[in-house]
Order: sequence, then structure tokens, then C-alpha cells
Amino acid sequence: MSNVDASQVPTHRAPVKAALASWIGSALEYYDFFIYGTAAALVFGKIFFPSIDPKLGTIAAFATFGVGYVTRPIGAFLMGHVGDKFGRKKILTFTLLLMGLSTFLIGLLPTYGQVGTAAPVLLVLLRLLQGLSASGEQAGANSMTLEHAPPHRRAFFTSFTLSGTQMGLILATLVFLPISALPEDQLLSWGWRVPFLLSAVVVAVGFWIRRSLPETPAFEAEARSNAVARVPVADLFRHHTPDVLRVIFAALVSVVSTIVSIFILSYGVNTMHMPKSQMLLLLVCANIVALAAIPAWAALSDRIGRRPVFIFGALGCAVLIWPTLWAISRADVTLVFIFGILLSGVVYSAANGVWPSLYGEMFSTRVRLSGMAIGTQVGFALGGFAPTISAAIQQPGPDGWMPVAVLCTASCLVAAISAFSARETCKIPMDQLGTRGVGAARGASALA
Repeated sequence: MSNVDASQVPTHRAPVKAALASWIGSALEYYDFFIYGTAAALVFGKIFFPSIDPKLGTIAAFATFGVGYVTRPIGAFLMGHVGDKFGRKKILTFTLLLMGLSTFLIGLLPTYGQVGTAAPVLLVLLRLLQGLSASGEQAGANSMTLEHAPPHRRAFFTSFTLSGTQMGLILATLVFLPISALPEDQLLSWGWRVPFLLSAVVVAVGFWIRRSLPETPAFEAEARSNAVARVPVADLFRHHTPDVLRVIFAALVSVVSTIVSIFILSYGVNTMHMPKSQMLLLLVCANIVALAAIPAWAALSDRIGRRPVFIFGALGCAVLIWPTLWAISRADVTLVFIFGILLSGVVYSAANGVWPSLYGEMFSTRVRLSGMAIGTQVGFALGGFAPTISAAIQQPGPDGWMPVAVLCTASCLVAAISAFSARETCKIPMDQLGTRGVGAARGASALA
């Protein structure tokens, strides 16, 4: 491995360009991913599973959302290998094109009423392709920004990838706001297709942005010194298995995101009969707040460390999920907005803004993309089925939401414990990350 800390080599505007490109690319890519979740909550149960009980139809629609997470661990092995072997840039271009194509094709699908069971089968197949794309997107973008970032601001710059995903959710929700206001027959016949077909524009813009993105100095230094791993995944599990497990369990905090954006939307609209526009507006407001909160929490972690900020976010979510679901069960719009924004926009952003640097700094450049992709995607796969599990365990009556709150709290506690077991890495130089025996004290003295 090169003895030069690539992150400290002057690269002029490269850190800002990499952060901006990752932000915009992630926003565009996750627009595609999130419109599926919104459609699953509001539409898919009625047009792809109309022949079964409405509750079972909702569960089935959520299951098609969750099935996208099945291919994410599988894809993580492939995407991680390509990204660590051939570079970050190649993987980011591929994931964008794959996500855009599969999303566009969903917008062209026939419904159950037109072709019968072939419709949900095709839906699942395209959802699997979406999951394959997502398996490499965040890990690639996070590796790209982390390895371009200045040494004292790695968390801040890397957090822009997650700010991008929040913008993707905002765009997806804003597109669905006028669509959801359509008469029911128009919404179910053609209206739901519009957000998916717009992904053609998404692909064109995203490809134009990413084609000029430079490769990272850290990866180029590895390539020049012939230090690129021949089989990155084998190297990863030979030296970093405990860290992969830490990432898997810490990534369970993502249960908060899927429950808020999918289950809560469905619970508020379909069970408590709150207006769709109000619930969609809640998601928009929470994510607008998150756009500011994510980089602020990340900047704080550059000063005080990754672990305390992440743990605060996870434990805060474990508590706030209770009043949020309670407020929805009472259909109290004011309290729903207060607790929903506090939970999803403010507190969850602490964990969400820090995990890209927390996870990425556990690994060396040789295996960083593989470690992040495999660890997060296995953890996200468990979180991806949280809406399905939530719909299944939800009980009738005004307090039927409590089992869902228990599920969310337990996931957050596991994530907090996993992060607590990790080493603090915020002061360790880039070329020493992932090295056994390198602690925070050594990193601090190296940067003093």
C-alpha cells in the first residue's frame, strides 16, 4: 500500500465536485427507488393484487417493495468486486443506467386486470433489478466522496450522498402529490405511471453529471502501487469480518426510514383515513429538514467523533417512534407533523448523516466499496421487509400500532450497540484506515 495519504494530496476542487456529483446522482437514482415505495403504499395493492383481501393486498404490495432488498446483498458482492477492482466511477455509471431502465419499464407494465398473474410477476422481476442497482449506488458514491474529502471533513463531505437520497425522496413525493389528487379511476389507470416514465429524464441528467466525475486519489494510488486486491471480497472477509458484521447490525437503523416512508404512509391513509396529500406533505417537510440536518450532524461528528452522533440518532429514533405512531393513531395532524419531522427529519438524520463515514472508515481502500456494499445491503435487506412485517403484525384497534413500535425500537437498539462496539476513526488518516491496531489516539497524534 502506498505510504502517501491520498486524501491529503491537493486536489483543488475535486472534493466539492465529487460531493456535488454524488449528491445529484444519488438524488436522481433514489427518486426512482422511492417512487416505487410510494406507489406500493398507495396504488400497487389495488392494481396488481386486486383479487385478495385488501389487508393481504397491502401486505403483498409491501412484499414487492421488500423483495428489491433480496438482490441487494447478492448485488453487493458483484458491485463491490467491480468497484474495488476497477474503480468507483464505473460502478456509479452502471447503477444509474440499470435503475433508470428498470424504473421506466415498471411504468409500462400491464396491470392484473389486463394480463392476470403475469403482471405481479413482471413487477417483482423489475423490482429485483432496482435492488441490484441500489446495492452498489450508495457504497460507490460514499467511497467516492470519502476518498476525495479533506482529512478533517470526511464526514461532512460524505454526508452529501445521504442528503442526495433525501432529495430523491422529496422529488418522488412531490411528483406523487398532484398524481394522488387525481380521481381514483384515473390514478389507478394511468396516473401512477407518470412518475415511473419520468425516469427517462432522470437517467439522461444523471449520466451527463457522472460521466465527467474523476476517479478518487486513494484508488488511483492503490492502482499505481499495484496494491489493488485481486479478489477484494476474499480479502475483505480475511481481514474485516468483524467490521462487516458491525455494519450489518448498525444498518438496521434503516428500519426507521422504511417504516416512516412506507408503513406510516399506508397506516395514515388506508387505516386512519388521513388525506393522502397531508401524509405526503409530511414526508416532504421531514426530508426538507433532513437536507439541512444531515450535513450539520456530519460536521459535528468531524469534531466529536462518529460513534456518539450515530448512537444518539439510533437511540432517539427508538424513543420517538412511539409518539409518532400514537399521533397517527389519533389522526392528530398537528402532532403527526411535530413528531414525524422530529423523528425523520432531525433525529434520524444524526444516524443517517454519519453512517457513510462511520462504515467507510472501518475499511481500507482495497476493500472499502465491498465492505460498505455487503455490510449495508445485508442490513438494509432486513430493514427492507420492515413495512411487510409491520403490516402483518399490526393489530386491530387504536393501539394496534404498538407491535410496529416495538420492532422499530428493537432494531434501533441493536444498531446503537453495534456502533458502540466500533473503533472511533474520525482522526485517523486515510492511508491508515482499516489497519489493525490503529486507534483514535494514534490518528489524533498523526494529525496534530
